[in-house]
Amino acid sequence: MAEPQENQAELDANDTIETQEPLDAAMLLAEAEAAFEVERTEMRDRLMRALADLENSRKRGEKDRREAAIYGGTKLARDLLPVYDNLNRALTLVDEETRGRAKGLVDGLELTLRELTNIFARHGVEVVSPKPGDVFDPHLHEAMFEAPVPDYPAGQIIQVLAEGFRLHDHLLRPAQVGVSSTPAS
Repeated sequence: MAEPQENQAELDANDTIETQEPLDAAMLLAEAEAAFEVERTEMRDRLMRALADLENSRKRGEKDRREAAIYGGTKLARDLLPVYDNLNRALTLVDEETRGRAKGLVDGLELTLRELTNIFARHGVEVVSPKPGDVFDPHLHEAMFEAPVPDYPAGQIIQVLAEGFRLHDHLLRPAQVGVSSTPAS
C-alpha cells in the first residue's frame, strides 16, 4: 500500500508544479514588463536630453557665427587705430603756410583719413569723441590725469588726449581724457 501513497504524493507534487508554473510565468511577465517600462522611460529621457543638447549646440554655433561675422575684424580694427591717430595728428599740425607749400600732400592726408573713417563706418567702427565739458564715463573714457580747473566741476572732461573707438557695442579703445578734480564748493 505504500505505493498508492507515493503515487498520491507524486500526483500532489505535480499539481503544485503545474499550478506554480502559470503563476511564475505571470510574475516573470509582469517583472519583464515593469523592467521594460523603466528602460523605455530611461531611453526616452536620454533621447530628449540628447535632442536638447543638439538644439543648444546648434543655437550656440549660430550665435558664434553671428558674432564672428560682426566682431571678426576686431583685431584688424585695433591694429588700424594708430594709423588713424597718426593721420589725425599730422593734419592737426598743418597750418596755412604748410598747406600752401604742400597742398597735394595735405589733400592726400585728408583723403586718406576720410577713406579710413568711411571704411571704419562701413564695418561698424565708430569714433568715441568726447568734448571738454562732457561728463566722464568710465565705460567709454580712460582718465589719464586729474587736475583742478576752475569752471569745470569734478568729473567733467577738461581735455581730450586721444579719441576712442567702438565696434558695434564693444569698446575697442577708450577715449583718453583729462578729468577735472575741482571740489564742489
